[in-house]
Amino acid sequence: MTKIFQLIQIPKRLYSGSAKGKVIAKKYVLTKYFQGEPKASDFKVVEEELPDLKNGEILAQAEYLSVDPYMRAYMIGYKLPTDMIGSQVAKVIESRNDKYPVGSYVTDSFGWRTHTICNPDAVRPQEVMPLTKIPNVKPHPVSLALGVLGMPGNTAYFGLKEICQPKSGETVAITGAAGAVGSHVGQIAKILGCKVIGFAGSDAKCDYLVKELGFDHAFNYKTADIKAALRQAAPNRVDCYFDNVGGEISHTIMTHMNKYGRVAVCGSISSYNDFKPPKVTIMQPAIVFKELKVEGFLVNRWTHRWDEGINMNLKWLQEGKIKYKEELYHGFENMVTALNGILRGENTGKAVVKVN
Repeated sequence: MTKIFQLIQIPKRLYSGSAKGKVIAKKYVLTKYFQGEPKASDFKVVEEELPDLKNGEILAQAEYLSVDPYMRAYMIGYKLPTDMIGSQVAKVIESRNDKYPVGSYVTDSFGWRTHTICNPDAVRPQEVMPLTKIPNVKPHPVSLALGVLGMPGNTAYFGLKEICQPKSGETVAITGAAGAVGSHVGQIAKILGCKVIGFAGSDAKCDYLVKELGFDHAFNYKTADIKAALRQAAPNRVDCYFDNVGGEISHTIMTHMNKYGRVAVCGSISSYNDFKPPKVTIMQPAIVFKELKVEGFLVNRWTHRWDEGINMNLKWLQEGKIKYKEELYHGFENMVTALNGILRGENTGKAVVKVN
């Protein structure tokens, strides 16, 4: 689908002679809880004047902002009005911290905003994802710090290795397999010597998974008979299931798993926009009789090992063992459009918004 968006001018610090002007940041504030798909009217875009920097602080200007399925699910837990959450790649444009010079790039959970002041050395709770100085990733774009070299990459790395613990020769099934996390999970599983089966929402995505990323099989869940697909692709059944989607397909896959199979529950995107809780077949019989290990997880469990995941993914990227694809949107004013795009499954790989 062709995307045509208008660009906006992002405000910068203005100088008048020797006197510095103030930075005016723009940010999205959620004022209504989502009902169905997120809407622009659920937000207000407001301006705020930022103070001068203190010792140890940096001023970061957003260049790429992330849109991820969790954003749709998490906002119900916040008291309104609240700043919209999310990660971004930002360029340091002013600094009073020698470790973060002007021109360097960082990624952090700054939210949907154009400019942010922070102290990178401030102590954070362990469960809060760390501010990360982005290493030299050339010839790849710095936006990968929001994808395979960021939160989605670490979600795939730790979720697969720590929860599923796949062994060489085992069979791994993945739903939402063409998304930022699922596509990376499958490639890591192949590196570890596994057979990989992916489920995605179009024939084009399935072709990409098999022909470009090396999946052994991929099926369009909208048109395929899931039970028949599993019998064909996994005659010896499934050992590990990485669940990004939830819903009836998860029940079908879990009933086709081997005894002592492991299930990593990362998300349930199939129901995020539903007005009523979905009705699905009860899963407990499969879990009990197959003695499955089913574990949900949040990636911030591994913040103390954050660099481990990034460095390993970077190593695999440099060695040509993993590939990536980005769905690029343009314009800060199009954040809601981009979020809805991933909730509808329009993206292959990671969706990011280039601010200007």
